[in-house]
Amino acid sequence: MPPGTRSLIAHCRAGFEPETAADLRRLAAELREEITVDAPAGRGFVTGSIDRLDTASLARAFSRSPPIFARSVFSAAGPHALFDPRAGTGRPDRVGPLVELIEQQVHAGQHASDSPPHPSQPYDTLRLETPDTNEGKALSRLTRSLEARLANELATRGLLRGPHQSEATEQSAQHLHVLFADGAHAYVGTSAAPWASRWTMGIPRLRMPGRAPSRSTLKLAEAFVVFLHGRELELLRAGMRAVDLGAAPGGWTWQLAQRGMRVTAVDNGPLKGEVRDDPLVTHLRADGLTYLPKRPVQWMVCDIVEQPSRIAALVGRWIGEGHARHAIFNLKLPMKKRYDEVRRCETIIREALAKARIEHTLDLRQLYHDREEVTGYVESAGMMPRRR
Repeated sequence: MPPGTRSLIAHCRAGFEPETAADLRRLAAELREEITVDAPAGRGFVTGSIDRLDTASLARAFSRSPPIFARSVFSAAGPHALFDPRAGTGRPDRVGPLVELIEQQVHAGQHASDSPPHPSQPYDTLRLETPDTNEGKALSRLTRSLEARLANELATRGLLRGPHQSEATEQSAQHLHVLFADGAHAYVGTSAAPWASRWTMGIPRLRMPGRAPSRSTLKLAEAFVVFLHGRELELLRAGMRAVDLGAAPGGWTWQLAQRGMRVTAVDNGPLKGEVRDDPLVTHLRADGLTYLPKRPVQWMVCDIVEQPSRIAALVGRWIGEGHARHAIFNLKLPMKKRYDEVRRCETIIREALAKARIEHTLDLRQLYHDREEVTGYVESAGMMPRRR
């Protein structure tokens, strides 16, 4: 991709570049634009060159075809060479070239009606990013050393809000992205609601609870943050009832019980740690694929290792028959045709809920704490009204 080409840049889990490329192709199809995708295996991000990008069309495309494997998407130009790595003349200046590139971007954007958002006011946030790879992690020391100096220089030039200036809301904030492909090259771009990620590189920062029985608890904690959009206090209230299918050793059950919810943990295997004796937890040694509650519950969560299509059918039954109003579940993906399998599972769930005439929302995302899997969220809005 030639330097300076305007592209969509999508962060992803290394190894899932083909699936992320499929996300970008779906977006391009919604935009009715041709896209040239560059997705080297293991790079941790994908680029897609599109001739025309405008803010309104991009927002509508994201609404109709939200990405599954792309954690964060922004519009950018690059890769830009910040210095000649062959020069070898001491510590190179990266701040100066970056400020110049950002000023050029703002100037070009203010004179291009078909470009993604460029602020007439300062950017609200600065996001210095790296690929989520071992090589990218090695660059994190560089980004930390540059962040304060670059932010101060941009604020001095009126390109970035200072720390004491009023903050924009999530819906109005415009984000400035600098993605270091390596130590000498960077993409510079922008994102804004409703298609911007709320987090740098699309990764919510969560601390591992020391008392949780397994690291899998972070998957459910991240799912709550990603899918509930700040409604945790409303939808995860003390006294609500939940069922955890495939609960052992209890990481997801612990996450629910910590919020004061009464949890039925269904698994033939044992629970571990404090969740085993928690008075809010009832452990049933039963098959999570066949268990149904005697009365409806607010939540069903499921992290069973099983064929994705069986889990999708299970979710469709629980929500379609009214056993639960909300469900969070993991789909363990096959080695091949992973994107096709996720879309097939999406169809299974939607068809089951359409047959049951259940209005619903369905969201599928590969979360940061996922591995070879995708996490889904379904929320029932009740029965569809009958047509007269």
